[in-house]
Amino acid sequence: MSSLEQKINYQLNKYPAIKKNVKRIYQHFMYAMSKKVKVEGNIVRLSPSDGYEYFFGYYDKSPWDVTDRYVLCLRAKDTWSDVSPRDVADIILIDTMKAENDEGRIRKIAVTHAWNVQQGCMMQWLGPDYQSRIIYNDCRDGKYCSVILDLKNMKERVINAPVYTVSADGNFALTLDFSRLYNLRPGYGYYNVPEITKGIGLPDAFAIWSINLQNNEITPLLKYEDFAKFKPREEMADKDAVHKVNHLMLSPNGRRFMVLYRWFNSGRKYTRLITCNVDGSDMYLLSDDDMVSHCYWKDDEHILAFANKHGIGTGYYLMKDKTQEYSHCWPQFSNDGHPSYSLDGKYVVTDSYPDRARIASINLMSGDESKKESKTIARVFAPFKYDNDTRCDLHPRWNHKGNMICFDGVFEGGRGLYSVNVRR
Repeated sequence: MSSLEQKINYQLNKYPAIKKNVKRIYQHFMYAMSKKVKVEGNIVRLSPSDGYEYFFGYYDKSPWDVTDRYVLCLRAKDTWSDVSPRDVADIILIDTMKAENDEGRIRKIAVTHAWNVQQGCMMQWLGPDYQSRIIYNDCRDGKYCSVILDLKNMKERVINAPVYTVSADGNFALTLDFSRLYNLRPGYGYYNVPEITKGIGLPDAFAIWSINLQNNEITPLLKYEDFAKFKPREEMADKDAVHKVNHLMLSPNGRRFMVLYRWFNSGRKYTRLITCNVDGSDMYLLSDDDMVSHCYWKDDEHILAFANKHGIGTGYYLMKDKTQEYSHCWPQFSNDGHPSYSLDGKYVVTDSYPDRARIASINLMSGDESKKESKTIARVFAPFKYDNDTRCDLHPRWNHKGNMICFDGVFEGGRGLYSVNVRR
């Protein structure tokens, strides 16, 4: 995206309905003028090609078990008509060691009623072994919950709250209000339960809870007002401002978490990156230059974020927690993506949104952020059928060995799960 396009996009953010139409017209025009590409890269399809839609979800979790043999994904009939579909989705386990025509390659192991096309149902392998159990969100008896499923005996244990981010040892999780999230950003929440804070800009209600996955104890941590009163800005105090939190992520050691605190004021969206101890104490304002998007913990003290910095602009910044120290990484990337580090920290992967020719990329960089080089390892086409809220972000995710990256794609006409080999 050129600097002129970024300026126009920034101004159009004030008028979402107009922006949507202008963006669509512009994309169709630029696509008609562009060279056509469907797919490039050493890409392998993991999910079946059987008429169903397959995908995993977000970029901050891995679909692979610790052996890198078994892969989790969702299966649904329709992921383009509604960003948070009313249909039940199947949870599928793929045995990548079996041939594509082997009936035992895929196995339905559960279903979920609480999912969306951007983040799925938060399903993931549960630590510390990342092999014997999975956890996923569901809605049962009119209430959100999460389910721990033991794959050895297929017994399940129901937790009385949905999860958003889970500790590496599998002992606890953090969560937020998925119903409020649905009303303010449908692609990231669930429709099933009515929001009790609907229509209230700054609710006197809890925004984040801690979940003990051992004894099923739910502990409220922070209210929306805790964020609004923390180093307040003038825009927050507006009576028409609407407040929410999103994108919780625990640090690797499980002692701190990051959260994006957002408020909407007169059509504009503001975002802060805040870190905090897991008991709700020691809150720190890490980035406050109006925009923060996708983030990832590099280690227990550093966070990589796509953000804005006044005087520099948008890009990837490596920030040190509880300080104002940061460095600008890979200045060639001024557009948003979903970054993550390989488990050994040696590499970073991120993606791009579709460009003028409707091509999205997967890019590989060194975990040494002082090295500015990057390599594009895959490029895929994004049909117009999947756009706006029901778009298919690639959301690249590492396997445990760090030699494969999994992503969601629609370049074959339907949503599917793919992998690309990382040649280091």
